[in-house]
Amino acid sequence: MRQRPAAAPYAKAVFALATERHQTELVGRELSTLAATFESDVGLRDFFARPWIPAPVKQAVAKEIAERSGLSKLVSDFVTLVAGRGRTDHIEAIAEKYWTLLDQDLGRVRARVRTRVPLTDEERRLMSTKLGSALGSQEVLLDEIVDGTMLGGFIVESGDIILDASLEGQLEGMRRLLAGEVDTAPGARRPSRG
Repeated sequence: MRQRPAAAPYAKAVFALATERHQTELVGRELSTLAATFESDVGLRDFFARPWIPAPVKQAVAKEIAERSGLSKLVSDFVTLVAGRGRTDHIEAIAEKYWTLLDQDLGRVRARVRTRVPLTDEERRLMSTKLGSALGSQEVLLDEIVDGTMLGGFIVESGDIILDASLEGQLEGMRRLLAGEVDTAPGARRPSRG
């Protein structure tokens, strides 16, 4: 997804309104549904990208989409506003930023976990607990990705933090150590050659 700097103010505005109305989770789900609709329909994206189509026409189409999707009045009004300002290409970024705001508000974080095989319930619970302690959060929501190309282990991404405990990562670390690309631990000495 391309960077959309204008998405943050839209996300903050709709989050503030959703908070006032006690609809934060509902609005988040509806924004995600809306983002998926725009992402999956090339014709729809092309329609809203055409600069010669007047804003009122785009607003009417956006309102129709919202009504047919059964979205709340808040999200319906919001997408109509976004369409009128020519920002429907920002909907996915707005939804992502909205969820970030909601997660922060609820004291939770999201982490993407990539493994070779699906996690068991016990592994999922243990990983959530350990990540929660490490990230200073009460709740960690795991987004699991099964990647059959991995040799083993796992890779966790949460925001700017990446924890690579994969077999590939460990092998790369050993390769770099053997190649002399990694300094030894402080106070440790490399064996002398000769």
